[in-house]
Amino acid sequence: MKISTKGRYALRMLLDLAEHRNTGFIALKDIARRQGISKKYLEQIVPLLNRSNYLLTNRGFQGGYQLAMSPDKYTVGDILRITEGSLAPVACLDHETNMCERQGECATLPVWQGLYAVITDYLDNITLQDILDQQAEKAGNEYII
Repeated sequence: MKISTKGRYALRMLLDLAEHRNTGFIALKDIARRQGISKKYLEQIVPLLNRSNYLLTNRGFQGGYQLAMSPDKYTVGDILRITEGSLAPVACLDHETNMCERQGECATLPVWQGLYAVITDYLDNITLQDILDQQAEKAGNEYII
């Protein structure tokens, strides 16, 4: 499984909004500049996040974007599902009901189910706040003498 630039950039965009959440609405051009991402690319990601009610939008002179919830409500797993679709490692696990005609005799299905469980458990237990806290801890441990 490979996460596309869309998923990675959406995560970076939301982290940027979380990091600057106390500064009001943030223009897309500012996020693009700080993150080194094309503004045009971010404009393609915004509708996905808007449809999922992940962003607040303000148009006009002081317009921009804010997180709709606190950073501890956004999991990496949810963000990647919004941008990537399923996180399943194989197609037969893409839907809640496995429609594969071989599922009854498939010797490898338990392997893929186990991998999927590990992926979802890991990604669904990391929030934007966790990443911000980890960054702050790392920055706090860098002493210069």
